[in-house]
Amino acid sequence: MQQRKQLFAILFLGLALCQGCQDTSTTATTTKDWWETAQFYQIYPRSFMDSDGDGIGDLNGITSKLEYLKELGVTAAWLSPIFTSPMVDFGYDISDFYDIQPEYGTLDDFRALIKKAKELDLKIILDFVPNHSSNESEWFKKSVNREKGYEDYYVWHDGKLNSETGEREPPSNWLQAFRGSAWEWREERQQYYLHQFAVQQVDLNYRNPLVVEQMKRVLRYWLDLGVAGFRCDAVPVLFEIETDENGQYADEEVSGLTDDVDDRSYLKSDLIENRPETIDMSYQWRTVMDDYQRIHGGDTRVLFIETYAPPSYTMQFYGNRSVEGAHLPFNFNLITVVASEGFSASSVKTAVDNWLTNLPAGRTANWVIGNHDQRRAASRYGAANADAMNMLVMILPGASVTYQGEELGMTDGEISWEDTQDPAACNSNSDIYEQFTRDPSRTPFQWTSGTNAGFSTAEKTWLPLAADYETINVETEEAATRSHLKIYKSLIELRKSSATLQTGSTKYGVVSETVFVVKRYLSGSATLLYVANMGTKGITVDLYDFDKTLPTHLTLKIRSLSSSKAENSLFEVTGLSLAAGEALVLSSD
Repeated sequence: MQQRKQLFAILFLGLALCQGCQDTSTTATTTKDWWETAQFYQIYPRSFMDSDGDGIGDLNGITSKLEYLKELGVTAAWLSPIFTSPMVDFGYDISDFYDIQPEYGTLDDFRALIKKAKELDLKIILDFVPNHSSNESEWFKKSVNREKGYEDYYVWHDGKLNSETGEREPPSNWLQAFRGSAWEWREERQQYYLHQFAVQQVDLNYRNPLVVEQMKRVLRYWLDLGVAGFRCDAVPVLFEIETDENGQYADEEVSGLTDDVDDRSYLKSDLIENRPETIDMSYQWRTVMDDYQRIHGGDTRVLFIETYAPPSYTMQFYGNRSVEGAHLPFNFNLITVVASEGFSASSVKTAVDNWLTNLPAGRTANWVIGNHDQRRAASRYGAANADAMNMLVMILPGASVTYQGEELGMTDGEISWEDTQDPAACNSNSDIYEQFTRDPSRTPFQWTSGTNAGFSTAEKTWLPLAADYETINVETEEAATRSHLKIYKSLIELRKSSATLQTGSTKYGVVSETVFVVKRYLSGSATLLYVANMGTKGITVDLYDFDKTLPTHLTLKIRSLSSSKAENSLFEVTGLSLAAGEALVLSSD
């Protein structure tokens, strides 16, 4: 039914000037918890700031740049994994959930980071990687040896015998995310283990209560050290279907999406993703957060979930009338919908629709345009639309999430096969690796136009710099009269000072095919209007086609870097001209 609605919206595009405008009027509340209107900033530690000259970012580097985050105006920094790891998947293969990866620093360095962040009134959120551990974890070593209490810590299976050859084969045809079988034979134990990601990332068995309690212990440990919450990685793959009455796993059906038999999308993922048990586990983690606050006091400790799942499944993470779930299941619609439909005002509207029309009553929306697993936002949407997309996530209701560098308009780096680090690419080959690599969005952060962009004093950084670092960097954009960075700061200042953006209602829609418009309004406060031309040509629009209750003139508050309009000037709503990529925030004040 949802797909039919989306199709209808697209077909209707050429038939009306304002296509399917949506109004999500709500009763404004005077109080919001800190996370509900927060600006979250994702740090990829390996690429943010190197303090010791080894070419790799670290905790002390992050601590040295916390003032930058404070000046930006962000509320909380979320750190991608910093735990002890062989770094097969750069921290997402954890060997010790209770300690820091040595090349990033020590527990004392982490305590210093927390202390400095608290002094600046910044919150620190950690990545929690619940689905798997490294095969170098002591837990896994004990499980291989069937030590007491660890026998079923992971998903083990004897496999099955081929009736024709008599040879042992994997338990099922399931595929991992990084290409190839999701099962690996372990000679010492004489069984296969499941790994939904790299062969070194072994799936924990959440049907074992000991595992469930161990991972809750991990959460409490880092809460004790002062973190404000967790972003939970790859949650939809936490549980798989149980074995049948014969102790066997069912095979997945062929999806028909690709002929590449090693690609995970070759098969459907109904049996190994989006299971109902996973929803319940997230509720249990939320209880850990709430219990901790109840016992220790202080601000809400937050729980975020990485999903990449259909709305019908994702929205369940919010909880229901009888139980609280995640504070924010991450909303990737502005990434996934736009990727499938192409960047346009229509696809952006579909992305917003799919979240707000499915959002349970009383829950908080959030908006994400990039992360360490995606090509950079300015590269995906086009550099001309970088400001428009930063504006959008700040104007829409709820929390915003920024991946490091989006505030600068950073673009993808070009990574050769020889410099490739990402296992998703390394598991392919030199002819096709660019289809899979995530390295281009992980290049070092660009602080200055100097050596290594001010990121490191090393002769060689762990990934090469993006080519445009001499012009797109903090130092240059701070010194410029106008820049992506200064626009970003203005957006956060407006967001924090505007009651309308904090608690107001929302109306949005497409005007004249290429222009996306968002109206935020609140009785007694200024109405704010976001207008962005997402087309490739200039256009003049009549905003009365969007909303006939608008005043005749609006004042320009913030404009994209490409705009030549004068801020604080009045503009008529009936004949507003917009260049390609031009985006504006206008106010009734």
